[in-house]
Amino acid sequence: MALSPMTVALIQAAVIGTISNIIAQVIAAQRDNKPLNLNLLSLFQYVLFGLVNTPPNILWQEFLESTFPSYHPSPTPEAVASASKGSEDELDAEAREGRLVEPRLNKANTVIKTVLDQTVGAFINTVLYSMFMHGIQMGMAHHSAEAQTGLGFLLGSAGKGVVNYENVDWRIVWERTKGGFWGIVKAGWKFWPFVSLVNFAFLTSVQARNLVGGLAGIGWGIYINLFAGN
Repeated sequence: MALSPMTVALIQAAVIGTISNIIAQVIAAQRDNKPLNLNLLSLFQYVLFGLVNTPPNILWQEFLESTFPSYHPSPTPEAVASASKGSEDELDAEAREGRLVEPRLNKANTVIKTVLDQTVGAFINTVLYSMFMHGIQMGMAHHSAEAQTGLGFLLGSAGKGVVNYENVDWRIVWERTKGGFWGIVKAGWKFWPFVSLVNFAFLTSVQARNLVGGLAGIGWGIYINLFAGN
């Protein structure tokens, strides 16, 4: 039985998030000249955000594509030539052979989608990421260092559960989100517009775009984990 597109996207998000976080931890250990002690708590938090954030992002991409289609049907050169000659027989033959129209890139829609994705989409994603990560980090701060390098945190620590929401001060979370907002957005603008243009201009399915975006997201995820994760 084939997996649904959403299930495939969630698996991709989990794999890509895992790779990004582990590579970032390896780089950080080498940079700081420290032995690598894989922080599974950090890995869990980052992968969890990817899983939570994937469905709304897919819906957002589907909305953009349905509202501003990348391609529109356009007469083929053969059809134009046949029409200019007034040859009904040639037009009928081209219609039977599927050579009457072809998909053509809608440049205006591609620009509109890229702009919306890199403004509205980027702003919302940045806020969601910062709120989620600062909130869950604060709510899981009670776990000991030993628990963070194992899976003990999933069983709860000191009777406070996996996530202790009583420790989350949303005013502080919001202030940290505002403080890091433009730094993340501006860094993203140096990278994601190119990915968006490639996706919208050359890929026709949302699933393919999610895969390419996810692969590009490995590099972005490393940056986020190293420089914007705190």
